[in-house]
This record gives sequence, structure tokens and C-alpha cells, in this order.
Amino acid sequence: MASATIKAGAAVKEFTPKDSQFLYGYPYVERMSEGAHDPLTCTALYLDNGRRSVMFITHDILYLNKAQVAAIRGGIHAATGIPAENIMVSVTHTHSAPTPFDVVISRKDKVVPPADMEYMKYVVAQSVKAGIEAFGSAREAEIGFVMGDATGLGTNRHDPAGPKDMQVPTMLVRGLDKKYICAMMVVCMHPTVLHEDSKLCSADFPHYTRVLLRKELLGEGCPVAYFTGTSGDQSPRHVTRGNNFSEAQRLGEIVASSIIEQTGKGVIFDRSLDLAVAGKNLELPRRNMPTVEWATANRDRAKAHFEQLKADAAADPRETRTAEVDWFGSEEALLLATLAANHELEDVYASCLPVEIQVIKVGDWRFAAWPGEIFVEFGLALKSEFKNVSLIGYANGDLQGYVVTREAVEKRYYESGNSFFDISAGYTMLEETRKLIEGMQ
Repeated sequence: MASATIKAGAAVKEFTPKDSQFLYGYPYVERMSEGAHDPLTCTALYLDNGRRSVMFITHDILYLNKAQVAAIRGGIHAATGIPAENIMVSVTHTHSAPTPFDVVISRKDKVVPPADMEYMKYVVAQSVKAGIEAFGSAREAEIGFVMGDATGLGTNRHDPAGPKDMQVPTMLVRGLDKKYICAMMVVCMHPTVLHEDSKLCSADFPHYTRVLLRKELLGEGCPVAYFTGTSGDQSPRHVTRGNNFSEAQRLGEIVASSIIEQTGKGVIFDRSLDLAVAGKNLELPRRNMPTVEWATANRDRAKAHFEQLKADAAADPRETRTAEVDWFGSEEALLLATLAANHELEDVYASCLPVEIQVIKVGDWRFAAWPGEIFVEFGLALKSEFKNVSLIGYANGDLQGYVVTREAVEKRYYESGNSFFDISAGYTMLEETRKLIEGMQ
């Protein structure tokens, strides 16, 4: 049966804090906000083809937990009737936004205050408003897809020549009057140009991607739904010329310029598209945490290496930064080992299990969503098997850690040290995602 004409609506709501908030994303540094460089926003995109409706929502914040996602979905469902399981909720993962909830790896970090849950209620409320407004603004539309190229935005942070994904799948949605309703994209890169010395709320380089897209292509005020993909081991670290807003602008405009260029070459827009949704909840195997003794020795080693590079005036700053992050990770691994030894991790597992895998199909494209910070290799594996698929991270609740590869564990990458789940977790999620996609063919 042919699909009916698609209807689409989009909306943006701001949740920039009005007071000073702790900016979460870099440990062991007091970082209270001193204002905002650019607004923190949530962007909702609603699609309906007469038989099924779906919604994508993304937020300028580091994480959202399952309870917050459930509140967003529940509020939108109650007002619009969109099934909660048809709503994808994710984040850009900016490190220059307030603490989203009390993250377990910061329990012993004395400079990180408890999350302001009243503020987070505001974030959730604004997200619900965005979803309702997007639903209410829906009109007949047409959709086209282009593939941007983010080359130059960053690299694999462990090895600049290592696995990376520079593709930027972009969905362009416009009304039958040819005016754009929304652009949605997936970018596989940590938005971490800005570091702990920046005390202004910001979406980091995605802000500048939106600005240039609106200026040169979409029109001022047009919603831009920016999703972060498989970025667990992807970073701008090896390409940045500084950790400031001018550099964030340079990198953000790489993404926007590529999308604008590809759009200029011509886009096929379709008014009749199939929409489908599939999902599954998984009980992932828990990780056997290292002993406290091993984790302590590992922490001491990582800290000594960082201090050595820090004291070496000739050391490459990027290598020093990598060593610093390795030390951060070793501290987190020691905390997890200690909590596990004291049987204090049950609340964490209860908050993130079962893990939700979701796939939303729009025309020929499938957008898969996992929680957690996903190593790029998993997204590349899906792309090697299926056409027109993109894996979105940080979605529908958080795992409070990374989804890592076997290599990451073998090489003792710091991300493997603060993972809560067994090494098999990512491969299990990958296999179940394959099954969901195959069922949508």
C-alpha cells in the first residue's frame, strides 16, 4: 500500500538556565556557569504519513536518564497520542551544559554538586512543549536526504589514523511551499572543542552548524535537529587549534558547509514515505569490576604518566590531554571497583536496565538508537551491512558509561575502565539491531 502524503512539524524550545549552574563534563574542576554564549535548546521533529507517527527530539545537554526520557515521552503522548515507543529522545552531548542528574562516576568528585532537579524538571517541561508544538504545527511536507562530509571535524581520539565516520546523513524536511520545516542530521563526533576553562553555557560547535545552515540554506529560525552518533572514541582533540568559540565556529561550519554544498547539487524530495518503528529491551550482562588493588595501581600509573607529561615543556599538548583524560578514567575505574566491592552499584543498574534499542524508518533510511557513548566501530559495522542506516548514541536513557570494543579493553583505553557492562554488551546490542533492521526490510 502506498503511503499517504507525509505531514511534518518541528519546534525549538530554549532551556538555558537563568541562574548559575555547574557545567558538567570535565571532572575535578569547579565550573559554575557565568552566563550563556548561545542558547541551550531542545528540538523536536514530528512526522506522520496517515498510518504512523514518529518524533525525534534532541537536547543540548550531556545526558538524560531513563526517568527523564519517560517523562518527556509520557507528556507528549498524553497531549498528542503519539505512542511513547515511537518517540526518540537524545542529546547533543555538549560538555557545556548543567548537570543532568547525579552521575555515579562523580560520587567521590568533591567539586561536582548534586544535580539541580528543579532545573531538570524545567528541561523536561520545555521538551514536552517542543514536542506538542511540533505536532500542532504539522502540515503537508516533502522529505529529501543528503550525505554531508565532516572531514576535518575530528578523528579517532586514541589514534588519529584509526576508525572514524565522517559521514553526516541529513534529512531535509520542507513544506509544499518549498520553505524548510526542519533539518535533521547525525554527526559522529564529541562536541568538546570547549574545555573546562569555558564557563559559558553552550552547545559547542553544533551551535555554529545550526547558525550557518539557517543563514545559508534553511532560513532564520528554522529548527535544526542535531543528533550525535557513534562518538565514544571520536574527538576534535587532534585537529583543534585552540579550545575557544572561534575554533568551535570553524569546526561547526565544516559540517554545515558540506550539507549546503550537497544540497546545492540537487535533492530528490518525496511526499510519500513509509514510516516504521521497531524496538527491543535488553538485559545486558554486568561487568566484572577489577579489584580495588588493581584499580589503585592503574590509577597511580595513569596519574604519574600525566604528571610527567605535564611537567615536560616539550610534550605535545594533545598527548598531555590524552594522558589527563586517561587519568580521569582511571579515577572513575577505581571508584567503580570500590563501589562494586561494597555492593553499591545496584541502584545504577536499576536506573538503566533494561536497555532500549530503537529503530525508526523514514523512507529508505533507518535511524537506530542506543543509549550510552558508543564506539564508532559499532556504527561502521551496521553501515557495512545495510544501506542508509545511521546509529544515534545517548538515546532513550543513559548507561552512565561507554559501549566499547574488545580492542578498547585489550588496550586498556580509559573508556573501558568506566563501562558498567560486560565487553559483550555492544556486540549483543549490535546483533539485536541487525535483527530489527532486517525485520523492517
